[in-house]
Amino acid sequence: MQIENKLKKIWRSLGPGLITGASDDDPSAIITYSAAGAKMGPHALWAMFYVLPLMIAIQEMSARIGLSSSCGLAGNIKRHYPKAILFFMSFLIISANVFNIGANIFGMASATEILLPGSTIFFAWATVAVIIGLTIFLPYKKIVVVFKWLSVFLLSYVLAGFLAIDNWPELIKKMFLPSLSVNRDNIMLVLALLGTTISPYMAFWQASEEAEERRLGEGISKKYFVCRYHIVDAEQISRIFRDTRIGMFFSNFIGFFIIALAGSVLFNAGIKDVETIADVAKSLQPLAGDYTYILFAIGVIGSGLLAIPILAGSSAYVLSEIFDWKGSLNKTFSKAKAFYMVMIVSVALGLMIPYLGISPVQALLWTSIFHALITPFLIGMLIHMSNNPAIVGPNVSKKHNNFLGYTAIFAITATIIAFIGMETRMGQYPAMISNWLF
Repeated sequence: MQIENKLKKIWRSLGPGLITGASDDDPSAIITYSAAGAKMGPHALWAMFYVLPLMIAIQEMSARIGLSSSCGLAGNIKRHYPKAILFFMSFLIISANVFNIGANIFGMASATEILLPGSTIFFAWATVAVIIGLTIFLPYKKIVVVFKWLSVFLLSYVLAGFLAIDNWPELIKKMFLPSLSVNRDNIMLVLALLGTTISPYMAFWQASEEAEERRLGEGISKKYFVCRYHIVDAEQISRIFRDTRIGMFFSNFIGFFIIALAGSVLFNAGIKDVETIADVAKSLQPLAGDYTYILFAIGVIGSGLLAIPILAGSSAYVLSEIFDWKGSLNKTFSKAKAFYMVMIVSVALGLMIPYLGISPVQALLWTSIFHALITPFLIGMLIHMSNNPAIVGPNVSKKHNNFLGYTAIFAITATIIAFIGMETRMGQYPAMISNWLF
């Protein structure tokens, strides 16, 4: 009984950190993890282990900024930095979110089509209707509860892994001992893994949600809310860091099982080319059984219901802070029309992507590239902001977090340079850009 009470207390204490971590395992991430596992096998697992401390450091910086200033990242950039930086970062994050939303909508629709009779287009529109309805009509506290429980759906990948994987000693060994054949495809997959696990929208969303939680908890008014340091006690900082660490561990724990599942089943069967959720699920069915196949599809649906409103919400928070709108998930539609309209338009634009001749797979690839390009700039801003006394007061970022942040910038930038260098050397880079654009 005592253990049960402790678990309930921990569950109630979890919030933006857990939700942000779970949202990182969205349908587009599931495709990326599955593709990495199918093409690289267990050799992709080390990425999830070594990227975890980088994710934790980056999200702790973001959480520190939101809690200390009662304001999101865009609001703080607007107040303390040049406008050019604000518009540059905002444009990139909103553009990437739209592509990510489109990839996720059709990934969910594809997974639903596996389980229920109907067309992908029908399920895509139904998904949009459900998501918009949930975010507009549910109050903030209920939305948080729904988001937390949706994260539980991702445990279906853990169950599917235990049902299908039988080579655990090899997988654990590969996770700790990096091994990678340096070629174009593998570098591209590593770049996609970095762009997927360290997604820019996560930092924007968590900072906004930590600020939201504090404003609601302490009754901070809009007039008082000016994106500057407000006194934070040690208990609050301890809570958000615990929440963040659990959330990021949960995110990578799920990613590990998806890669391990694809690596153990698809890679060993010689199935290396997967481009859609349906490809992965249908490939798993004859090799790992119906239960694994069904659990994989259920995980995709749950992750999409969680991630899409968070992607749209992060864009809405950004624009609300730029234009001083009364933007908040805690407000009704009538009191925050502009905020909710940004969410609706973001989802609608994502839904339109296939009608513009852009396939969900292309949207996924563009999203990964966008994320990879944005992330070094974002991490640099986070390091500076989390060490800026005007924003965080005396609660500046720890030295080890700063070191991990710089390490993430170096790793992502080096991977981008290596990928571009390989494409240029092979003479495929101009053709690749042309194919994406046209």
